[in-house]
Amino acid sequence: MTCVIVDYNSGNLRSAAKSFERMAAETGGKIIVSSDPDVVVKADRIVLPGVGAFKDCRDGLGGYSGLFEAIEQRVISEGAPFLGICVGMQLMAGLGREHGHETNGFGWIPGEVVEFQPNDPALKIPHMGWNELLIDQPHPVLTGLDHGDHAYFVHSYHLVPEDHSQVLAHADYGGKITAVVGRDNMIGTQFHPEKSQKTGLRLIRNFLAWKP
Repeated sequence: MTCVIVDYNSGNLRSAAKSFERMAAETGGKIIVSSDPDVVVKADRIVLPGVGAFKDCRDGLGGYSGLFEAIEQRVISEGAPFLGICVGMQLMAGLGREHGHETNGFGWIPGEVVEFQPNDPALKIPHMGWNELLIDQPHPVLTGLDHGDHAYFVHSYHLVPEDHSQVLAHADYGGKITAVVGRDNMIGTQFHPEKSQKTGLRLIRNFLAWKP
């Protein structure tokens, strides 16, 4: 089993790679960090991380010829399991609305990425730090995670799907924030599993063993 973590200059991938390598040692398989479409299109599993602005990350993917298309082919046409992390999860949406830009994503989870405004003015943006995961429905990648387990968030925008049945978990930060989305062979987390200690490692392990 090969799991490719897509490298498109979206941030430091070292911590993510180390967490995935640790769990791959338990589940079996090899973790590869690559921006090569030929490597991505042969992967058994794909992880798309992302840090920063939606448009910057989408432009970053577009800066590697054939990379966006390789991910879409492997995930949509061929059904490889996919995990999006933070902006990588947001890119699963149809549209990102950030800093006055409208930017198309993959469109796998119809909906928009929008800024959220907590209903408590004392809560700061960006939403940064630990928050409880409130699980809306069971999923194999969430097995062993309990309602109220903590995960680490850093973001100011979140994905609002058109079909709310595709929200697997949320967090409360002066209102409901989408924390996990998924359908078919794909899942995405707004929080960072690689920074979420026990909760994140369990989710990574589940993903590496997932057979949708």
